[in-house]
Amino acid sequence: MHCLWCDKEMVTEVHWGSLLLPDRVTYLCRECEAALEKLDGYLCNKCGRQVGRGGETCRDCRRWEQLSQWQGVLTQNRSVYVYNERMRVMLAKWKYRGDYKLREVFGIGLQDTFRKAFSKHLRKQAVLVPIPLSEERLYERGFNQSEAIIDVLGKPAEQLLTRTHGEKQSKKTRRQRIHTENPFTLIKPTDKPVILIDDIYTTGTTLRHAARTLKSHGCPEVYSLTLARS
Repeated sequence: MHCLWCDKEMVTEVHWGSLLLPDRVTYLCRECEAALEKLDGYLCNKCGRQVGRGGETCRDCRRWEQLSQWQGVLTQNRSVYVYNERMRVMLAKWKYRGDYKLREVFGIGLQDTFRKAFSKHLRKQAVLVPIPLSEERLYERGFNQSEAIIDVLGKPAEQLLTRTHGEKQSKKTRRQRIHTENPFTLIKPTDKPVILIDDIYTTGTTLRHAARTLKSHGCPEVYSLTLARS
């Protein structure tokens, strides 16, 4: 088997772990795996950013919660990886160059974080809602990366939102992202808790717009899971 990133041949090592967990396939060589930085240690109890001590809320989240229109909109976000240079390049290849197979690289990390971040009760009760792409963006890429993440988790995706077309988030400054108008429209309401799924948490604006749209139509609580946290 070859590394999905650098194409180096990988030799499968036989040990007790591989015998007990034979289905945990590794898609990256050790060097490429090490370049992906897992989010661990002390995390902001709202957005999942690394912070100095446990139970701390980061400055950005305190600012969000001070604004009445955003207070309590998003209960909690958790992310798998730090958005470092390797993750940036890997996501770009996945999203913009159509290398759909790369999603397999993130499978184990996504599944582990999903299980650890959310209680068994929440995982059972919540519906997983992908952040939608506009029709134009979906046509460009050929797939929605948020739906691909849900597929990797082995869960069904609930299509509760649509999105109007606009400038790419990656082209906007931080200030422009924060002051973006809500691009989401509700397709159907839900009375169940929701876990929103997206690829990157940057400012949290996109997730909060989606969460507020859902909560204003009866959703009791909204969480989110993203692949990376910038």
